[in-house]
This record gives sequence, C-alpha cells and structure tokens, in this order.
Amino acid sequence: MSEPVVSLAALIVTLGLLITIHEFGHFWVARRLGVRVLRFSVGFGRALVKRKGRDGTEYVVAAIPLGGYVRMLDEREGDVPPDELKYAFNRKSVWTRVAVVLAGPFANFLFAIVAYALMFSIGVSGTKPVVGDVESGSIAEYAGFRDGDVIVSIGGESTPTWSMVGMSLLEQGIDGGQLTISVRDSAGRELQRTVDLAALGETVDQGALLDEIGLVPWRPSLPAVVDRLVSDGAAERDGLLPGDLIVSANSVEIVDWQDWASFVRNRPEQPILTEVDRDGATVTLTLTPDAVESGEGLIGRIGAFGRVPDGLYDEMSVVVRYGPVEALGAAMGRTWEMSLFTLRMLGRMLVGKASLENLSGPITIAQFAGQTASIGITAFLAFLALVSISLGVLNLLPVPVLDGGHLLYYLIEAVKGSPLSEAVQAAGQRIGLVILLMLMGLAFFNDISRLVGS
Repeated sequence: MSEPVVSLAALIVTLGLLITIHEFGHFWVARRLGVRVLRFSVGFGRALVKRKGRDGTEYVVAAIPLGGYVRMLDEREGDVPPDELKYAFNRKSVWTRVAVVLAGPFANFLFAIVAYALMFSIGVSGTKPVVGDVESGSIAEYAGFRDGDVIVSIGGESTPTWSMVGMSLLEQGIDGGQLTISVRDSAGRELQRTVDLAALGETVDQGALLDEIGLVPWRPSLPAVVDRLVSDGAAERDGLLPGDLIVSANSVEIVDWQDWASFVRNRPEQPILTEVDRDGATVTLTLTPDAVESGEGLIGRIGAFGRVPDGLYDEMSVVVRYGPVEALGAAMGRTWEMSLFTLRMLGRMLVGKASLENLSGPITIAQFAGQTASIGITAFLAFLALVSISLGVLNLLPVPVLDGGHLLYYLIEAVKGSPLSEAVQAAGQRIGLVILLMLMGLAFFNDISRLVGS
C-alpha cells in the first residue's frame, strides 16, 4: 500500500476515533443527567450516513471530518414543547451543564490513559541511549559527556531508550535552566552531568534539544552490504540484489551503510550511478530513489536494508514492558505529564518563547499518523494518545466556541447567580470563531509551508 494511502487511512482512523470519543463523552453524560440529545454528529456539513435510533437521537457521519457536535434540546435553538422542558439543556442546573461540557475533554484524557496502558502492556521497543559523538564546543562537552556514556535518567526520571531521553528533555527542559543527567560511563561508573540549558537562549528549537545540546546517538559502523529488499522498491526495480556491497555512488566512495543511507536520503528522484561488488565482480547500476514525505521534507528511499551483525540488535535494543497495574499507573502519569507539557508549550507560543510553526494541521497529522501506523501498533497507540491529549487540552482553553469557552460562561453564571446576557454570549461566540479560524488558517499555512519548503 502506498504511503499517501496509508497516511490518509491513518488520518481517517485517528480523527474519526478521537472525535467520536470526545463527542460520546458529551453524549453519555448528557443522557445520564436527563438531557435529551437530538443529534450526535461526527463531522460537519452534508450528512453521508444518517440513522435515527430508538432513543430518538439522530446519528450522523458528515462530510467534513474536522470535528463533530452533540445537539441537545435547548430553548435557545428552537421551540420546546412544555412537556419536554424538563429535558432541555438550558433548563438544567449550572453544575449539570458544567459536567456535560467537561465530559468531552475528560473522555479524551481517559482514552489517552487506555492507549498508553495498552502500549506499556504490549511493550515499547527502543534503542539503548548510548552517546556516540559529543560535538566539540557544545553544552554536552562542557558538561563532561564522553563517547560511550549511557544515559540512565534525567532529573530522576528513568530513560531506558533514546525516545524516552528525548521526551524527558522536552518535558524538563522546555523552560531552560539546569538539568541533572545521570550516566553510566564506559568504565561502569554512575556519574552526574549537569547541563545548563539557559546557554541556549529562548529561540532554541524545542523539538531538537538533543542536537542543540550536542549529543549524537551512537550508531554502529555497518558495512554497506545489502541484506534484504522491499518488494517493488526502487532498489529491487533498479537491479540491486541482497549481498551486494556498495562501493561508490556518483564516483564518491561509500564508507559504510550510514554513509550510503545519507547519500540516498539527500537525493529523492535523482539518478545515482552506483558501483557494487557482487560476488567479486564489479557491477554498475543506476538507482533512482523514490521521493518520500517525512517530518524533514522530501527524502530519498530505495527500500533496502543493511546487513546487521548477529547479536547487535539484541545488544542495543530495549523493551519497556509493565504488568497491568504498573501499566495503568505509568499511563496515568504519562497522560498528566503530556497534558502539562501541551499547556506549557501553548503558553510559550502565546508569549513568543516558542515558534508558532509548532502548530500543525491535518496534513502534518496525516503524515505522522501514517508513519506511526507503519512502524507498529505501539507507535500508533502513542500517537493516538498524544493527539487525544492535545484535543482534550485545546478544548478546555477559555475560548468561546470551544468547550472551555462554555465552561467559562457557566462558571461566571455560578458566581454571579445568573447567566450572561445572550448579546454578550453571542459576541463571545463571534470572537471565538474568529480566533479558531485564525488558528486553523495558521495550522494549514504551516502544513503547506512544510510541503513547499521540502
């Protein structure tokens, strides 16, 4: 299956699932608290699928999958028969309305906990965080890092894999300051390295802290020998065979597999005159890498894997797996941490300490959805949990139109003893709609800029 098809399918699953969960939260609590639900819609616009349930609720799947809504019986939206008034949303107590509004974001957080718990129960595979090169003159060198250091923990949080190192750096280093990193050096000694992130300034790319600090993960120098090929990939189509040793590319000597992979990656859809050693004979091929979209833009890919010495994967691979109770505890902790991190990132964007380019729209979400789905179930579960948390947090922002805006109105009503006037609420809705459209426009602009820039 082609990458665009996988990305589109993964995007549909992601948005469909998370929007349904969010709206089901509103729906379920509203029904339990005696509010009549007229319509449950996943998506906006023209109805593609419509069915009326025995409960009288109309269930709809609409054409634009960028949201959804639960329409409840409400005197502000139409006439309500006198015998139905007790089921009207606007006639319910303020705390009932607060509960209904909170239920959507709460459902997203609950789903994230379930997704993370499944992920930790299945087991998260990763690479042991062994430091390779330490860039000269970098913060890492100043802090005393050496080649071969294994990062054990950051700020007391265990980091058994490189992905967990990256996540801990983001969470704990977002506001700068000093980080205490525990390492085990090549002699087996446990040592502390203190990294001063303040030296990076406020314009640092939060998504590239590892590079900014100056740490490069260790990578083995593998011979440029082809181990296996992806069916119908560029390598197979252009005549490369398992066992071939890559000697040169465009007359440039290839030192190892990493050298070859970088050469291919930087040349999407550009012919590469490749010389290989095949059973002692020199063979010349012209390989044209496929262009593949990634988080870094278009890259070249030929669909070939290098030969890895026996035992190397086992030596460098780590699987983090918990029992059911531990997995649930870890999932709740991870959901809380990522919720706070999302809020902090939004706060930094608001005051100009983080780039607005961090906002992503459906195109970028589709790309990451496809990539994580291709990697495996645990990566896709982590992605779903992260997007679900983002959806929950964003909906709680005090912006009219969003759940947080409605919540703000109800809290004001609870304090003053009466609801805000309809004119004030209507004005707030218009302002909120403008803010929301601006954010959506910026997210789409960022998506398109990434595509054009690639």
